Amino acid sequence: MQTMIETWMAPLIVPLVKIALVIFGLMTAAAYLVLLERWIAAWVQDRKGPNRVGIPLTKIKLFGLGQPLADGLKFIFKEEYTPAHVDKALFILAPLTIMAAALAVFAVIPFGSELPMIEIPGINHPIQLIVAPNVDVGMVYVFALSSIAVYGVILGGWASNNKYSFLGGLRSSAQLIAYEIPLGLGILGVVLASGSLRLDEIINGQAESGVWNAFSQPLGLVVFTIAAFAEAARLPFDLPECEQELIGGYHTEYAGMKLLLFLIAEFLHMVVAAFLIVILFFGGWHLWGMTPPGAAIGWPEAILRVLVLFGKVMAVIVFFMMVRWSWPRFRFDQLMNLAWKVMLPLGLVNLVAVAFVVEYVHVRKLEGLDTSEFFVIGIGWFVAMVAWLLAGLLSPLHADNRPRLDMRRPPDFEHVGPDAPQSQELVS
Repeated sequence: MQTMIETWMAPLIVPLVKIALVIFGLMTAAAYLVLLERWIAAWVQDRKGPNRVGIPLTKIKLFGLGQPLADGLKFIFKEEYTPAHVDKALFILAPLTIMAAALAVFAVIPFGSELPMIEIPGINHPIQLIVAPNVDVGMVYVFALSSIAVYGVILGGWASNNKYSFLGGLRSSAQLIAYEIPLGLGILGVVLASGSLRLDEIINGQAESGVWNAFSQPLGLVVFTIAAFAEAARLPFDLPECEQELIGGYHTEYAGMKLLLFLIAEFLHMVVAAFLIVILFFGGWHLWGMTPPGAAIGWPEAILRVLVLFGKVMAVIVFFMMVRWSWPRFRFDQLMNLAWKVMLPLGLVNLVAVAFVVEYVHVRKLEGLDTSEFFVIGIGWFVAMVAWLLAGLLSPLHADNRPRLDMRRPPDFEHVGPDAPQSQELVS
């Protein structure tokens, strides 16, 4: 019996526990991040946020911490209405697709380094704080699953059989596909500098050198962050669901739990973006003087690494929320121009600069010479400043919101009515 547990059960228990903790933690985090965002929105707009809902059937308010529970119960008890004119199979598949992709991404995202060895039968090694450890193509996996969100958006708009939903799905998919390219270029710069596609090795590389990629690749950080905002459909890039223009976007016809899946997936995309920004550019769990590099660590160091990582992620999430309630929305043509005419060239410039620095450092090592980290940082900031200066000079300094002249009707058809002037061709 003991041999069976050690051989079969123990290797399965740890992954199952990790999966359960990740799913439960993400669902709880999504609920309370909504509450946090409502508080931040109230603070930015100088008003009170949710502060009344507390423990049910009591007068204990607890600063409104019961609000996520009330919101969840509201969605659960709402009618699960499916319009008769929709394609029911695809209509149900769309939120499931986008939610499954949003959850599956976290399989390769580390939540710390590792836990020291625990006395469990069949487990004689430290436990890595990642659901699927040792995945050599971790970044490819993340990028591939993040791209699946496009299919959920297209399916939701198409299956709704609604013109508003269809138009929302079309321009949402165009936005997501356009910003995947600068997002990938930002990732490629980090992968090229670290020489690995594994997220944990990218963190270890920054910890060993002591230089975060945010300092050596500031241009890549800016490109990746802006693209991550657009991929997560956060303001000022929330064109997929801007209520004032598209009623409700691609999920106009959705309600109840199916709508809740879309909303949770949106928040999970923001959480994924925050984790990637921290891991790729801000050292992950590394913090100078507090979390030194090294694999052999004790419980205090392991817990401190987890706290440092989550502290950084929360700071980035708060930044996401502050931007949402501080910036106005882009117009769609401005959004696409930013992707193709600004972010794409800047991403290519950053990639070429990183390739040059990596090759230069490699050649110096072959010659037995060391390269100063200050030189690498200086090259990164020089390239960033020059690129932003050129982008500012070549791009307009203001947005022209006047009507496009080429979109106006011909002069003969500007007036409608019995006294409207008729075209000479029509009269003849």
